[in-house]
Amino acid sequence: MRWCVVMLLLCLSGTSGAADVLLVPEHNPKPDYPKTLVRKGVTGVTRVGFTVHADGRVDEIAILHSDHPDFADAARETVSQWRFKPWTVDHEHPAQAHVVAPFEFRLDGLPLDANKWIKTWKCSDINAHANSQQWVQDLLPFHYTRLYLSNVFFIKQLPETERLALIARFNRLLPTIVQRCGSFPAARYARMLPQEIRELL
Repeated sequence: MRWCVVMLLLCLSGTSGAADVLLVPEHNPKPDYPKTLVRKGVTGVTRVGFTVHADGRVDEIAILHSDHPDFADAARETVSQWRFKPWTVDHEHPAQAHVVAPFEFRLDGLPLDANKWIKTWKCSDINAHANSQQWVQDLLPFHYTRLYLSNVFFIKQLPETERLALIARFNRLLPTIVQRCGSFPAARYARMLPQEIRELL
């Protein structure tokens, strides 16, 4: 899984003619990709506005745009933890800087040929992990299958509604896939997938 964040300094408050403040990150964690959206294959962008003060703290956080409320919550929570290197306020450096940071949530962290890896996974491997993990839907092969269906190749080719519907059907069939793998441990995991997904592997 990959997420991208680009921070763009839009404007600074302060005296007229004040120079730009160079913001140096000291503590800038990445947002957590909401698990429910990972499972659904949902991607999107959130733009967050906030103020950085000369002591490095951040406040006045506002969501300017978000493709999903959960992305907004994740971005807001993350930005609230951000801290920057303090600076000295003078006639060239204002007391605060107003910033807009766009966060891009993407699920294309796998190589485009991940289908080859997915085809090698055996049901016996899934059976071993399914018995030891509470959240079966988060098992690695299931997670990788969603990521594969969310890579840039499919996002560009499949209509978004069709791609999300495909992942939703896959999620609904997970109990059946696990059950069938339990009955046929020597079979390949890929053979248990819906035909429309197998055709994309």
